[in-house]
Order: sequence, then structure tokens, then C-alpha cells
Amino acid sequence: MRPRILVLLAVVSAFHGLAAAADAEPPSIDRRRLVERHDPRLDAYAPECPLSVGNGEFAFTFDITGLQTFPGERPGDLPLGTMAQWSWHAFPDADRYRYAQTLRDYPVDGRFVSYATDMESDAAKALRANPHRFNLARIGLRLLDEQGACLQDAAKLEQATQRQSLWSGEATSKFQFEGKTVRVQTLAHPSLEAVAFSVASPLVGAQRAAIEIRFAYPAGVWGPTVDDWSAPETHRTELQLRDGVVRVLREMDSTRYAVDIHTNGSCRLADAPHTIVVEGASGSGEPLECVVSFVADATQPPSAPDFAAVRREARGHWQKFWTNGGAMDLSASSDPRWRELERRIVLSQYLTAIHCAGSMPPQETGLACNSWFGKAHLEMHWWHAAHFALWGRFELLERSLGWYQQILPAARAIAARQSYKGVRWPKMTGPDGVSSPSEVGELLIWQQPHPIYFAELAYRRKPTRQTLEQYRQIVAETAEFMADYARYDGLGKRYVLGPVLIPAQECYDGRGQSGVLNPTFELAYWRWALRTANAWQERLGEPINQRWSDVAEGIAPPNVRDGVYTAIENAPFTLRHDHPSMLAALGVLPDVGLIDPRIMRRTLKDVDAQWQWPQTWGWDYPMMAMTAARTGQRGAAIDSLLRDTPKNHYLANGHCRQADRLPIYLPANGGLLAAAAMMAAGWDGSEPLGHAPGFPNDGSWVVRHEGLQRMP
Repeated sequence: MRPRILVLLAVVSAFHGLAAAADAEPPSIDRRRLVERHDPRLDAYAPECPLSVGNGEFAFTFDITGLQTFPGERPGDLPLGTMAQWSWHAFPDADRYRYAQTLRDYPVDGRFVSYATDMESDAAKALRANPHRFNLARIGLRLLDEQGACLQDAAKLEQATQRQSLWSGEATSKFQFEGKTVRVQTLAHPSLEAVAFSVASPLVGAQRAAIEIRFAYPAGVWGPTVDDWSAPETHRTELQLRDGVVRVLREMDSTRYAVDIHTNGSCRLADAPHTIVVEGASGSGEPLECVVSFVADATQPPSAPDFAAVRREARGHWQKFWTNGGAMDLSASSDPRWRELERRIVLSQYLTAIHCAGSMPPQETGLACNSWFGKAHLEMHWWHAAHFALWGRFELLERSLGWYQQILPAARAIAARQSYKGVRWPKMTGPDGVSSPSEVGELLIWQQPHPIYFAELAYRRKPTRQTLEQYRQIVAETAEFMADYARYDGLGKRYVLGPVLIPAQECYDGRGQSGVLNPTFELAYWRWALRTANAWQERLGEPINQRWSDVAEGIAPPNVRDGVYTAIENAPFTLRHDHPSMLAALGVLPDVGLIDPRIMRRTLKDVDAQWQWPQTWGWDYPMMAMTAARTGQRGAAIDSLLRDTPKNHYLANGHCRQADRLPIYLPANGGLLAAAAMMAAGWDGSEPLGHAPGFPNDGSWVVRHEGLQRMP
């Protein structure tokens, strides 16, 4: 009997081995190979397509030389910025004006509610423009020709190449100038506002290649321009040598900061105003190394790491970044579009990490250049940052969530001024949370539920009492405003939104006599957020808020016309340009019981057939993809995500250019990542749809992923 028992054990063991092999996890993704096949590469000067290094709190954007040598001057060229989360400035006369001067009253439900919709008065212009982000410095390469003239034309560079190693965070730029090779390495420190350079060339020892640091007065204008070079007398630059470190003290009106320079060369003031030259020793064959650190508090003692330290820290940081969190490998797919989608995904992870992962919500152009004076648009915060949680990097979203706690008094003041309960979050704002005057932004409401969505992402990641306590005030006060904002329509026995309102599709006038009623997306978002807020009450062991529940369950159903959902309930119902935001009601959001999937499928097809694509925006395409995925249209999901149209075109650096005034548009990158994660990892309740429920299941797409989280 013993041999038979051994044979039986061997068979059972073999069976279990086969079962274990069948259940084993697929081989892990070769993340380094995945990332490196999409390293940005340039072989010519491309002013519309610069690269950046940074860390979420700081970014440095540079041209083909590895520095800011040739800032673009044509419309649509991206200004080369050096920006930090703390780099804010206000013009001296900004405090002359009072916010009340911009307020206008609108009738709402038998009373008047004030909104800062004036944009033409001096007060409104000053409050919109202040504070504004400013450029910390322009750091370029100073190249002298054989006659001693400074190079001004990028066309005189030959054999220019540039590669950015995403795995190490290091960019290498190489070119020829008058027969001499110049090689520049560029990196940013992962936790300091510091950028490092190494310039290797015979021109360094010949005193014909140096680093030039220039300072300007802030332009403080609406668009991408950040520097005003015409007013050197309005600011001050002082060069000091303290504790072995070169320190530059900067003063612009009431704004003061310091710049510390660590170099193996020497520093001197140039003849041009506000200009410092960093150069190597004459006859030296060593590369010129330079680290430029920016310090918000100029009273702090000078300190700057050397180039080797920055390189070591940067390499460790980016290898950890790519090794942890989510990854998606599409290389086994037969659909030829796999490589472009994978490229966009990889580059968008990098770009949002350096531009959108700071201590306050970003502006739409991040830390590369200004848009709307550098201020954040809070309705865009979801598109910038919600994806971090889905890609297993919640800590990058968490950095900016504390800012909502900081501006609670300002948000509470907005609600109180309008006689609402709770907190009303601003739309366009600087670090202080004051809502900038705007005839559009002031009437938006879809930023209101975002903090509840973020808090819910936090709880899904860490479902503990600590998480509930951390965000309970933000959740509760946000819900208080939302419930109070909704008006009860006794005739229709429903709660309505509007009419003094502008929806996510901003082309409707909420200030007119008829106003805007019941935008489809906002109705669904109101229900989802108020239900979620009451779920938090239950988790906290407290009774639900009946008012929140009444509004959530009694919210008006979205309007249906000709078999499809309209953008708003009243005329003109749906305009066919700007954001087709009604789609987000079942796509960005889960099913909340207001949306019929069959009608939403028809709505998506209607949008696809008749929308004016040149007048859309970059996040519209991932929004459509999420709607297609949730309504079972897998092919439409991938087609929407990769739709071939100028507003959905991604440059070699990974940016999605929209217009001259928006040469980059980071909500598109963040939206792409949210949609891709959702299409691959699924969403709550998507289990019956199987693996990668948002991708076609006809064999043309092979989606390997790890570390991704489901979308709510």
C-alpha cells in the first residue's frame, strides 16, 4: 500500500502544482523597459515643445540646450518658466480696491444673492490679477561666438539632440556650436526648489560657455507671459557670499526671496541689470557644475547641495516613483494605436507628478507658465489629481487636500455672504482662497462636490476612523452648502439647481432672465456627493442628515429631449460646442439612479455625430471614454480616448496643446490617466464585465496592469 500512497500523493501534489500555476499572478511588468521606451527625444529646437524637471512644488522648463537659452517669442510658444508653489506676487496698488466693488446682486428664490461678476472695473481687474505667480529666474546658456558676440539664434546650433530619462529624472542635451560639442545635463531636486546643471564643453574653459541667471519683474498678465523685462528699476538684485555659498537676494515690492548658487566655477554680476554669470575657470577641462536653489524665506541661512547630491537624490526619487504605484503595459496588443496610448499614459504620469502634485491645486498650465494669472481653477482639480488615487499614488493627491482645510474660513465667508450654510468653494483663486471676479467662474457649481470625492478616495485607500476624522469637517460643510443651495420646487415636488448658474459646459448664460436650470451632470453629482456625505455620517456612528437625504433623493431628474439627455433643462437645452458635460453624469460618476444607460448610450452617439470638435477641450475625450466604458461601448471608449482632433493631440513632450493662450493643458493629461485606469481596473460593480472592462475584448487589446485601483 505504501507505494500506492506515494503515487497518490505525487498525483495530488502535481494537481495542486498545476492549479497553483493556473492561479499564479502573471509575470510582473518590466517597468523600466515600459518607461524608457517612451523617453522624450528631440532632434531640433522646438519652442512649442520644451521639457521640464520638477517635483510638484517646483518646476524648471527648458529648451533644446537644457536651459532657458531661447525662450519662445511666437504666439503659442511656451514661455520657459522657473516656478514654485510659493512664488506669488502682488502689485503695490492691489490693496486699494475692495472686493465688494465687484459684487452684483441676482434674484434667487425671492431674495438677492451677490456674485463677483464684474470684470471691467479697475477693482475687478486688480483683484483678478493679484496675486499672480511670478517667474523665479530665467537660467540660460551664455554662448559666445569667435568674435565674442552672444548667441541669439537657435538655428546656429548644429546636430542638436535631447533625451529625457524618465527613469532617472535626468535630461541630456547635446549639440555643436562652431565645431565644438556642448553637453548639458539637467535635473531637479525631488524635495527642494532646486535645479542642477552640468555643462561639458571645450567652450567652458575657453570662457565662451557659461550659465546666465536673469531676473525680471513679474508681468502679472492673464496669459502665458510671466516676465516684464522693461522695468529694471522696479526690483532689486543683490549678490552676496555667505558661508561659502553665493546668495542672491531678490526684492520685488513686498515680495522677497533668496537664490543660493553652488558651483565649481565662479559667480559675478554682469553688465546687464539683474544678471549673474556662472563660469568655469579659464583653461579648465572640467564640466561646469551649478545648482540653483530658491528659498522662500530669505532669512534662512544659505544652503545648496552640489550637483552630485542632486543627481543622487533625483535618481533615487524617480526610480522609486516608477517602481511603486500603478503601471500599464499595452505592448502585446495588435491594435496599432497601443504605442501612442501607452506613450501618453507614461508621459502624463510624469507631467502630472511634477506639475499637479503640489501643496495647493494647480493652475491649468501647472508650473510651466501662467494661465489666468497663475491661479487655480478648482473645478479642474478633479481632472488634475483624482487619477493619483487610481494609480496607487494617493499621497500625491493628499498633498493638496490640506489646502482645503486652510481656506475653510474664506470658503465659509463666501457662503455666508450669500446667506447659504456651510462652505462654498471658490472657482478661480490664489493661495488665499479668495474667489476672483468672473462673469463665468463665479456661477460655476461643479467644483463644490470635488472635496467630498477626494475624501471618499482617501477613505477607500485607508478606511479608518482617522481618515474619517481628518476630512469630516470638509465633507460635512461642503454637504451643508450643497443641500442649502438646492431650491425646492413645490409645483414639481423636486429640488432644482439654478437659475443663477453656469454649468460645466460654460457656454450658457446663467445671469439672464431665464438663467440655467438643472444641468444633467451637476444633478447627478449633487446626488452622489450628498449620499456619500451621509455614508460618512453612518461610518462615524452618527445619524444621517435628513436634509441632505431629502435633497439627494428628491433632486430633479435630468431632462430628456428627442431621446437623449440635454445639457440643461431649459432652452437652448444643448449647444453643440464646449464640453459635452452631460456625459459625465454616467462616466465620471457611477450610476446614481438618475441616468438610464440606454438613453446615455444614445446621448454619446448623438454627441459623437454632431459635436463641434474644434471647440472642445482636452479633458472632453477621456470624459467620453469613461461614459462609453460604463455604458458597455468598449470600442467607443478607446476611439474617444484617441480621437484624432487638434484638441486631443499630444506633443513629443506629452503635453496636450489647446491654443496659443493655453500652450499646455494638464487637465487633459490627468483625465487621460483617470480614464485609462478606470478602463483597465474597472469600477465598482464592473466584475461581470471581466478583465479590462473598458477596453475592446475582441483580442486586439492586451492590457497588463498592476497597482491600479477601481474607480467609484
